[in-house]
Amino acid sequence: MIPEDRRDGPGAGEESTQLQAAGSVRKGCDTLAAQTGHLQSRRARIHQQINKELRMRTGAENLYRASSNARVRETVALELSYVNSNLQLLKEELEELNCSVDTEMPEREGIAVPMIPLGLKETKELDWSTALKELISGHFGEDSASYETEIRELTDLRQAVRTPSRSESGLELLTAYYNQLCFLDARFVTPAQSLGLLFQWYDSLTGVPAQQRALAFEKGSVLFNIGALHTQIGARQDRSCPAGTNRAAESFQRAAGAFSLLREKFSHAPSPDMSPASLSMLQQLMTAQAQECVFEGLSLPAPAAPHDCVAQLRLAQEAAQVAAQYELVHQNMTRPPVCSYVPFPWTTLVHVKAKHFRALAHYHAAVALCDSPRAEAELLALEQVLGPPCEPRGPVLPQEHEERRKLGKAHLKRAILGQEEALRLHAVGRALRRLDLLQAVLGQALQRSLTRYSELDLEDDFFEATEAPDIQPKTHQRLELRAPSFSRVKAADIFHRLGPLSVFSAKNRWRLAGPVRVTRGDGGFGFTLRGDSPVLIAAVIPGGHAAAAGLQEGDYIVSVNGQPCKWWRHAEVVAQLKGVGDEGASLQVVTLLPSAEPPSTGDRRPALRGLLRNQKECVWGTSVPARASPRPLLGRSRKGKRDKPGGELPPAAHP
Repeated sequence: MIPEDRRDGPGAGEESTQLQAAGSVRKGCDTLAAQTGHLQSRRARIHQQINKELRMRTGAENLYRASSNARVRETVALELSYVNSNLQLLKEELEELNCSVDTEMPEREGIAVPMIPLGLKETKELDWSTALKELISGHFGEDSASYETEIRELTDLRQAVRTPSRSESGLELLTAYYNQLCFLDARFVTPAQSLGLLFQWYDSLTGVPAQQRALAFEKGSVLFNIGALHTQIGARQDRSCPAGTNRAAESFQRAAGAFSLLREKFSHAPSPDMSPASLSMLQQLMTAQAQECVFEGLSLPAPAAPHDCVAQLRLAQEAAQVAAQYELVHQNMTRPPVCSYVPFPWTTLVHVKAKHFRALAHYHAAVALCDSPRAEAELLALEQVLGPPCEPRGPVLPQEHEERRKLGKAHLKRAILGQEEALRLHAVGRALRRLDLLQAVLGQALQRSLTRYSELDLEDDFFEATEAPDIQPKTHQRLELRAPSFSRVKAADIFHRLGPLSVFSAKNRWRLAGPVRVTRGDGGFGFTLRGDSPVLIAAVIPGGHAAAAGLQEGDYIVSVNGQPCKWWRHAEVVAQLKGVGDEGASLQVVTLLPSAEPPSTGDRRPALRGLLRNQKECVWGTSVPARASPRPLLGRSRKGKRDKPGGELPPAAHP
């Protein structure tokens, strides 16, 4: 992998402690026992350098915030970029040192081209306590001190999200936190009022801090990290086997889906890495890397027919497809404003890959030509691969073996020129690596083309072959974006005790009444219930016991005999009311108020049109006929007595 130019957040001492903790030897692993002293000394040296860079970054950040001079801020931003680049290189060196067991494994037969992973956005610690307690006590009317456990759970979850593991468990952690943010957004945030918290995240590409009071910025940053973590998981896969290439391709597809969703949902982010132009570039980059994994899966050595003409033609088209996608990514990387902050190693690597895969397309086409296809189907496939897309069939290919050899030689010449150009570009923007895998890949491909060219080069071959045509890009496995599946991680609302979101949220206003004592009369309690969680008083009989107690249509029952019942179902509330004696039931209810009306004044009868559509409508008692008053709850009508011997209640009916 090449450097991601990942910029890290504040907290020099805290981050250094985390890095030192990451430097411990893995449990149960004794293969490094003989190297413990040497490795520990190298770790200590790297930690000292990391601490130095962190102190320099902290000073640059303070200067950036304090200065109002545009030129000074620009200079400091460049310095931050340089410092963060060094810091990321040191972190990667430390990680490679900690995982040195993997680097000492026997080398596999093929060498994989390095991928581009994306660094995670980092953030500062956040204190949820003050803002949430004010909302819980002020708007919800609850004792905020009783929600210390919930607030601590949310704080611990956010703290864990700052350093997720590069695995499925890390993705599940980020997804769980994103789901909690959705719950917070639905419960505590209104279009006119935010939580009042300042969310600060560091740009993944530039390292410059960005802050915003909108909870949407927190959600967008977490979604960005979900996509970035997918890129890191994909880049770490062993692509020397079909299973590894499939896993890598799927990871890059999911990363592209996350960036696409982020571009659609969060369009006003204050940081460059979340701008529409950057997200579009990242989506295209991850799609190209996924397509590259498809090519690698097809190019793995097959047990049978290694020189099959049709297989070589397919590889040529797949390589041309990968090259075309990387060329598009390179164009977007070199356009403003992306070109001003995208890491230079990224631009160089993408350009190198475009040249490399274009050369591979010509190489595989040459192999197909030189294998002397004789079947009519193979000749037709060759014409379609080598011909321009505007023609239904490509140019007529030479029928003679010698002519096909010369055309294959021309394709090999273009392959050699392309691979030499890729090596030249690589030398210009060389990544700082102890083992340069990319150079090894390019050198191996060039040597393979030269060897094949020398086999075709005859001593008496004095005629120059015609210019080789372009290879038409085509893929037989077009990949689609895979949006994040947030429902696969089950997350319960941390602030579940506040009540169902359909009623108990900052978007609604209500008044709490009670407890009121309601007794049972000959006709029952005198009201009809409807819905679940919370149960709604759908109708109140004028002159009945419920009306006398002050209950009205539209009230929500939140407590029965001192037991909170916000989450009770309709049958549970009815069963509790049926069990009361002559003393009646003690109820607490809330009345929704119009949004423009203050909580302490106004009519108690709310407007329930929108809310009733979301409620599960069911009535306990007899059916309510049209143009008639509803039957009282638990009332026994004459019809009910005739239909139900012994005075049993009829089943719930819809009005």
